[in-house]
Amino acid sequence: MTIDRELQERVLSALEFEPGVDAAKVGVTAHNGIVTLTGSVTTSFEKWTAERAASHVFGVRALANDIEVLPTHVTHRSDTAIAEAAANALNWDAAVPPASVTVLVRNGYVTLSGNVTWRYQRDAAEYTVSRLYGVKRITNDIVVEPHVRASDIKMRIEGAFKRSAEIDANHIHVEARDGRVLLTGSVRSLGERRLAEQAAWSAAGVNLVDDRLAVTP
Repeated sequence: MTIDRELQERVLSALEFEPGVDAAKVGVTAHNGIVTLTGSVTTSFEKWTAERAASHVFGVRALANDIEVLPTHVTHRSDTAIAEAAANALNWDAAVPPASVTVLVRNGYVTLSGNVTWRYQRDAAEYTVSRLYGVKRITNDIVVEPHVRASDIKMRIEGAFKRSAEIDANHIHVEARDGRVLLTGSVRSLGERRLAEQAAWSAAGVNLVDDRLAVTP
């Protein structure tokens, strides 16, 4: 069995193990560590879940998620219904500051805009809306606008890397300036790369992460 075929099988197994994904509807190809997901699912949340499951498979260097979201007659919603559901869901989400996010819906494609203080608030808004029926895709234009010194940002991110059992801090370099963080170096898997990026986003004051980490299994 070739290396590409082995990686394909590992990703397929990961999707089959994930209860939130109908693996029979998802196709997987692999070439030189680059994995592509195809097929169709009924919700944006299922597409996101498939991507998350595949990204944590060892050997995946990069991932292209070409899965289509095709709501059925049961899961289809009008733009008005989606907008109303999204607004209500965001209002009930304690992780999203009140009146901080605006929702625009066109043909099932949702755009989120507004301003928040923390990255987790931006992510929470996207996650909440992704779970709604009828949503085909989300564009997250929410801006993170905190006020923290670059030196503090760098120190906090490096500290987070050192505390993590899943991130090899010795091979990652952090640069911070004006709320923008640059990550360079290498990690052992795409999953570790995502964890490093998430850790960087979790630091107060970060409004952009430029992830240039190389995946070297």
